[in-house]
Amino acid sequence: MNEQVLTQLRAAVGAPNVLTEGDLTPWEQDWRKRTRGKALAVVRPGSTEEVAAVVRASAAAGTPIVPQGGNTGLVVGGVPDASGREVVLSLTRMNKVRAIDRDNLTMTVDAGCVLQNLQQAADDAGLLFPLSLAAEGSCTIGGNLATNAGGTQVLRYGNTRELCLGLEVVTAQGEVWNGLTGLRKDNTGYDLRDLFIGSEGTLGVITGATMKLYPRPAARVTAWAAVPSMESAVRLLGLALQQLGAGLTGFEVMGQFALSLADKHYPQLRVPLFRDHPYCVLLENSDQESEEHARGRFEHLLEAALADGCVADAVVAENIAQARGLWHIRESIPLAQADEGLNIKHDISLPVSRIPVFCAETDALLQRQIPGVRLVNFGHLGDGNLHYNVQAPAGGDMKAFLRDHEEQVNTLVYDQVKRFEGSISAEHGIGALKAAKLPEYKSKVAIGLMRALKQALDPGNVLNPGRVLSV
Repeated sequence: MNEQVLTQLRAAVGAPNVLTEGDLTPWEQDWRKRTRGKALAVVRPGSTEEVAAVVRASAAAGTPIVPQGGNTGLVVGGVPDASGREVVLSLTRMNKVRAIDRDNLTMTVDAGCVLQNLQQAADDAGLLFPLSLAAEGSCTIGGNLATNAGGTQVLRYGNTRELCLGLEVVTAQGEVWNGLTGLRKDNTGYDLRDLFIGSEGTLGVITGATMKLYPRPAARVTAWAAVPSMESAVRLLGLALQQLGAGLTGFEVMGQFALSLADKHYPQLRVPLFRDHPYCVLLENSDQESEEHARGRFEHLLEAALADGCVADAVVAENIAQARGLWHIRESIPLAQADEGLNIKHDISLPVSRIPVFCAETDALLQRQIPGVRLVNFGHLGDGNLHYNVQAPAGGDMKAFLRDHEEQVNTLVYDQVKRFEGSISAEHGIGALKAAKLPEYKSKVAIGLMRALKQALDPGNVLNPGRVLSV
């Protein structure tokens, strides 16, 4: 049966694009290097029609398919399991910008288009595609849509879902739904687009998308502020929203230990103001008028924040290079944490108003249960999304820490998230990593509806089985 389906896959996409031999690590190992699966084959289609042919052949043989973009996911949702039965459907050959409609402010692209290339194409057209995240040089828009990725500008522009107007999707039966509309209003029945966005390849394979574009700001100004507490960071956010309104396009909070790791592993970054303050905040103001206007509004905000006491000290980037340097510090925290050793990651969201109490209580609970544990807390405070990560005590055995404490730590953190009416996944998705946990933290009714949708759209359980919903 394996040889039969491989023959059909080679016929669909060409033999050179069906990989079964050699080093398949880039497709079989997840980005965090915690999981390594075994694929029956890595299949690399070059068109939507080829994707549909691959799905039809796989579905007929009962061969599971794992759709994969840039393989930058953090929840083991885009790599094969260890069975050797699953086909990895890599969409990276489908990487074209199909069209840009300046008047409609839209861009239609292949799903395998790298995010940074979308940003550049929009910029070349004098426009802005605002989705921005640390993996933008390698992640693909299809993966961003499949996980409903967030990033650093959700506060102003929303998650990837809010940036998408239309999709092209191959169903589990190998049919093609062409929903690549550029319409902002279309009330003709169920919203199929939103059904597939965030479904992590379990309901259909996204092959193309029509995304929103925006006028490019006349100026962007970045500031770095030291704050005395998480409560102060929330108060600063309120002031910034009040004074900057839609101009506030970024608001990131970073804990002292998180910044100390960036300083330790990348001393050339020259992290400012972190040594004497428990938190720092990175703010971005995008202005449609001028650099002078943007800077003036920022300086007025910081004066008010200093008078209020929610900011202890601050620096404003003098030029684009300095601004990029400050953002590079924020983006280097996950890499610095990886350099420090294995860790337990949490991608959680909470009502912004409840974040200070959540952090104080959960920090204390973790320290009580695991003395010396180190907390790497950073994230998108503007939209309530924290990367609340847990590092082993200094000098400890990292592998032993994960083996002995991961389940304990996850349960403690997720129980706290539930108590504070939050979500255990804000922007990374569920994948295989959290699939077994999801029913504990989502209502039975919601899980039942999700299972019904899966059964209706993919009755053969061919598309990414075991991800999002555990078997």
